[in-house]
Amino acid sequence: MSKSESRNRTALLPSIRCLPEERDAIRQKATDAGLSLGAFMLRCAMSRKIVPQTDHKLIMELSRLGGLQKHLFTQGKGIGSKEYSEVLQELKKAILRIDQRFD
Repeated sequence: MSKSESRNRTALLPSIRCLPEERDAIRQKATDAGLSLGAFMLRCAMSRKIVPQTDHKLIMELSRLGGLQKHLFTQGKGIGSKEYSEVLQELKKAILRIDQRFD
């Protein structure tokens, strides 16, 4: 947002009543998106796209751990394959949750 656009934003909206859990969830989503609470609420209300500031280091670490888990599975000749499979599935779900947080 340009400085001139931000200076033109002088109108205020009244406070919004919500449950504490809703407030916490909205604050968390704003934080995850890298936006202030006001900017997040304005983008939601105006149906503007919210691009999450996903922690790429976290995704890379989860991917690395999945690769290590897969390596251990192949080296162990499938011993305990159910447990390995469950861990790999959970890692994949975690990556997808991070990736789709704001879809």
